[in-house]
Amino acid sequence: MPPPVDVYIALGANLGDPVGQLLRAIDELAALPQSRLLARSSLYRSRPVGGPAQPDYVNAVVRLASALKPRTLLRHCLAIEARHGRQRLQKNAPRTLDLDLLLYDGLIMHEAGLTLPHPRMHLRGFVLQPLAEIAPALVIPGRGAVAELLAAVDTSDLVRLAEPLQRRAAG
Repeated sequence: MPPPVDVYIALGANLGDPVGQLLRAIDELAALPQSRLLARSSLYRSRPVGGPAQPDYVNAVVRLASALKPRTLLRHCLAIEARHGRQRLQKNAPRTLDLDLLLYDGLIMHEAGLTLPHPRMHLRGFVLQPLAEIAPALVIPGRGAVAELLAAVDTSDLVRLAEPLQRRAAG
């Protein structure tokens, strides 16, 4: 088995119970084989980007140590989305859960269905803000330091959410 590497995954939801869905998905990511949850950000509310009119999103980012290969990790993420009722009917549509593989140990790859680092993460305040919370010194390969990228995007719509007391103590 290869040694674990640092992996960052963004989570988002705006249908059903977005807070509950993200918290359950974080638990599911933490339970992946050959993986361990190292950190998770706070939850943030943000306005949707593109697509039809829809409710605000709840977003977060987690850091895992994982020995899973990128494609295997992506398959697990898609399975978690499916268990949460995710349907891909149109681009930028509302969703019960969205998991995006952001970074995989500094790997740069461009393959059908998987690009690392995530191609638009450096433009999204709802990704950069929670990422900066758990990895402020992180550098995105080919893009730069998270802190510098965050300073260049609009985060005025982001609101850090208070979490249920029982979850805060456990998380």
